Amino acid sequence: MKRILTLILLAGTLALGTDAAAQKKKAPAAPQGPKYDVAAYLYPAYAYNDPRLRPFWTSGMGEWETVLTMQKRNPGHYWKRMPLWGPVNEADPAVMEMEVEQATRHGVNVFIFDWYWYDGRPFMETTLTDGFLKASNRDKMKFYLMWANHDVENYWDTRISQLGEKNVIWTGRIDRDEFEKICLRNIELFFKQPNYYKIDGKPVFMIYDVKNFIDGLGGVDAAADAVKWFRKEVKKAGFPDLDLQFTMWAPNLNYSGFDAGKTDKPEEALVRKIGFTSTSHYQFCHFLNVDDDYQKILDQAYVVWEKLDTEFSLPYYPHVSIGWDNSPRTGKSAVTKENTPERFEQALRKAKAYLDARPERHPLITINSWNEWTETSYLEPDDYYGYGYLEAVKKVFVDEQ
Repeated sequence: MKRILTLILLAGTLALGTDAAAQKKKAPAAPQGPKYDVAAYLYPAYAYNDPRLRPFWTSGMGEWETVLTMQKRNPGHYWKRMPLWGPVNEADPAVMEMEVEQATRHGVNVFIFDWYWYDGRPFMETTLTDGFLKASNRDKMKFYLMWANHDVENYWDTRISQLGEKNVIWTGRIDRDEFEKICLRNIELFFKQPNYYKIDGKPVFMIYDVKNFIDGLGGVDAAADAVKWFRKEVKKAGFPDLDLQFTMWAPNLNYSGFDAGKTDKPEEALVRKIGFTSTSHYQFCHFLNVDDDYQKILDQAYVVWEKLDTEFSLPYYPHVSIGWDNSPRTGKSAVTKENTPERFEQALRKAKAYLDARPERHPLITINSWNEWTETSYLEPDDYYGYGYLEAVKKVFVDEQ
């Protein structure tokens, strides 16, 4: 009897084990993170009640003023686009919660914030600090900073932008003391955020204008020394290192006074000496003729992507711009034509294929942009294509992943 009971218990144990194994086999795999990091630049000028924006946009709604007054300033002009979400305040966390939800649902999982610093303090930062970082769902979205260290002229002020004056209101150049102030602040305030974007544990920080950066610090050697100090501070804060990106324009980074020696890649030697570790573009207009058909622009962009792999050993992350038309600011502009969501989708597929052919490279793609309305290069839905551009991202990076 005892032997029979033992056999019954053993059979039950085996059955339970078999059943557990079967259940384990049937259990769905744990959800995986996105295979690609699709990063959209975010221009933070659509913020309400930021006193630092009022000299350019007096209504208190940031650059939405430029969008909404386009027809009043230029009656009958072809540019008539309007946001489907309305002129929302992106420095409002409730608005940013909605945008994060829409972005991530459609496959955009990183925001690259254009980040400014003029007159010893941040400029246009409220969209990041008051909007994004206070959004309840911010953990769904990674972010990093692109330091837009360009000079500020009159193009933001539509009252005088059409005059074409080149008056410098603020310079983007800063000295070593100011650079250290910026770096320490950004490490503490942003790099330590749990959703700050990192590659191999290294916080990513992008610099827009390499020449301004070098000139402000006093030359290539001084810039290299400043970056060396920056890296030490990043490591001191507990990170393995810094991933320092530069914004690629046309590959013509030869810098007066820089001795590249005997190298046949002077641009590579320059950015490596300073301490940059990766690169991407910000806009097609920086290296292509954007006053053309979008397909022709894309065909040229693909050639540049491949060429950069031979000119730089630094990883290049492919960039896709949606279009270009700066008319809202100036009344006239070069205009990208036939940049439909369908063609944009084709460009995204090319970017995806570019990364798939380079499996050793981090799968990062940059897009211009989330909301560059006054440059007509945005993912946010409008009354012209609706959600077309966002749906294009979703098809390539969500539906087909």
